[in-house]
Amino acid sequence: PGPGECLNHWLFAFILTGKEGLTHLPSLGPSANPAQGKAHLKQCDLLKLSRKQKRLCQREPGLAETLRDAIRLSIMECQYQFRYERWNCSLDGRTSLLKRGFKETAFLYAVSSAALTHSLARACSAGRMERCTCDDSPDLENRKAWQWGVCGDNLKYSTKFLKNFLGQKKISKDLRAKVDIHNTNVGIKAVKNGLKTTCKCHGVSGSCAVRTCWKQLSPFHETGKILKLRFDDAVKIFSVTNDAVGHSELVGMQRRSHSPKSPATPRSTDLVYMEDSPSFCRPSKYSLGTAGRTCSREASCDSLCCGRGYNTQSRMVTFSCHCQVQWCCYVECQQCMQEEVIYSCKQ
Repeated sequence: PGPGECLNHWLFAFILTGKEGLTHLPSLGPSANPAQGKAHLKQCDLLKLSRKQKRLCQREPGLAETLRDAIRLSIMECQYQFRYERWNCSLDGRTSLLKRGFKETAFLYAVSSAALTHSLARACSAGRMERCTCDDSPDLENRKAWQWGVCGDNLKYSTKFLKNFLGQKKISKDLRAKVDIHNTNVGIKAVKNGLKTTCKCHGVSGSCAVRTCWKQLSPFHETGKILKLRFDDAVKIFSVTNDAVGHSELVGMQRRSHSPKSPATPRSTDLVYMEDSPSFCRPSKYSLGTAGRTCSREASCDSLCCGRGYNTQSRMVTFSCHCQVQWCCYVECQQCMQEEVIYSCKQ
């Protein structure tokens, strides 16, 4: 692998490209019979994994399906967060993006590692992984949570397994590899920071004579929102040599400073990038451009259409209206029509 591809090249090339993950992996479902149980071996073969990753995948029947869930989750969240941006996280051009050090590349690494962390933790608590179960935090309340039918999300196992799966042990001297590792860890940390303690009271008339608490992940939309804020405030970095330890370090510009003479070490929660992004206005190997994209005249058309202007089109849409609850027990609605105006970027 070339620079920047040494970190988990097989897995991220697969997840960030995305198409194969959604097309070629059949869903096993919870009621898979013994014959279908071996299907996970075929799923592991379809994934672009290293030898070590493939062995881990084959030993854990639930892992391939969990990777599939993570692919879907990362794609949907990325496209949601960038739905009003020039780069809208389209599947087209992702392979080329991975070879560059853009802000968009940083976000793809972060959202993918976050989706993996989230999906693995949820798979443990849902009983879809054989080698892990509910959150096993040492406090008594978590250990007894299962007695009340509650299962905490096992983030501890998820992060430990993921780092072993990605092989993040050696400290690379290659700047691009360090950038990819940093952004991967930003995604994992975003999921960790969203872990909440949820408690439930048990007792007569709702009294809190017995209280059960467990760890619960935030909805992934919240993680995606945090990562989008990190993207908007990403730090451009360059390399300096630290003679004390003998390897390169990530060093970026000071916040609110545009002078490279004001270096600062990025925070562990900062997304970092190496080169300025293209405009994404016209078709290129990185995206399809913005021609034909729908936009909001008040909020996004000027920026999204890159100064080319936009077309206006009217259409009639049907919707339910004047709804009333009828006895017993259904809702009766009329069908109304209204004009809807759609704006789309010119060629």
